[in-house]
Amino acid sequence: MSAPAERTAAGRRGRAPDAVGAALLAGCAVWALISTAGREARPEGVLLAVLAVTTGYVVGRISGSLVPVAAASAMALLWLAGAIASSQETFGTAVSAAAPPGDSGAVAALLVLGGGAACCAGTGARRASGRLALRLLALVIAGCALLLGSVVGFLATVGVLLCSLAAARLRGRVLWLAGYALITALIVGTSWAVAERALPEGLTVSLEGQLTQHRVELWHDAAELARERPGRGIGPDRFGDLSPSVSRSLDDDGKPHSAPLQQAAEQGVVGVVLLGALFGWLLYVLGRSPCSTPVILTAGATLTALAAVATVGNALSFTQVTAGAGLLAGLATARPAAGTGAPPEPAASARTGTPAEV
Repeated sequence: MSAPAERTAAGRRGRAPDAVGAALLAGCAVWALISTAGREARPEGVLLAVLAVTTGYVVGRISGSLVPVAAASAMALLWLAGAIASSQETFGTAVSAAAPPGDSGAVAALLVLGGGAACCAGTGARRASGRLALRLLALVIAGCALLLGSVVGFLATVGVLLCSLAAARLRGRVLWLAGYALITALIVGTSWAVAERALPEGLTVSLEGQLTQHRVELWHDAAELARERPGRGIGPDRFGDLSPSVSRSLDDDGKPHSAPLQQAAEQGVVGVVLLGALFGWLLYVLGRSPCSTPVILTAGATLTALAAVATVGNALSFTQVTAGAGLLAGLATARPAAGTGAPPEPAASARTGTPAEV
């Protein structure tokens, strides 16, 4: 095959992941409208989330191809500022999975995104001083999580930082990305088992102590609604209208505080499949990314931590979080433009363990 033909074939293969992602995002939007038909449902939140992910991904691809490290560093600072602005708690108060009032889901998710972006930038920086400074930034973000009272944000950010440090010595991105998918599936499966009261009594009591009784009741309601209407669900943004636990609470945002369970209750089986497929697509495009393996594994760890936060909280109810997930994925999958100084063969960089730009 001639060189031009090889480049054309490579370009087509490179566009395939984007085409799959576009189809999935379009499917999410269309199914939200289908599950709304004939009901007093409100699909605007789902449509806004789809738009946010799409916009973030496009912006991330563009900025990542031009100024990858600078863009990731700026996003880390921006997400840290967003977490501070979103926090409604005073410094030193406890905002954890056990007590998730207000915007605590957004706070934890933005801290995770900020720490992940700083780690991606640090992994991609060429100079040792830059790598050290950016990883210190990630550590500072973790410290800010404690000051804001977000224990979940602290643990998740530290976990991403440790994964980033380990990723510099790992080989074979596909195996590790598959591991991220398995971890996410286990977390989702555990939350579903709690909702269905399928776990042993001792373990259930222990988890309820961490999650609070009210949240577990919300999960029970979501599972019950999903069983009653497995096809189209009850309709987007109607959980608060039909949940008995929400009606008994004086201070509730009307969400089940679990993205998979909310999808199951409001959009049925198809909604859950689309949500899972979208996360799988993010891992898929990371696996096909021209960036170095350490950058890819760091971004994958960040998205996995974000998925865990969204499984036990209301993180995906906030536009800044969904846009941030798309932006991080775009940054980590961007193909460096000519003249950015990126190495011509990222795969070689991954094999030797030398940092390549995000």
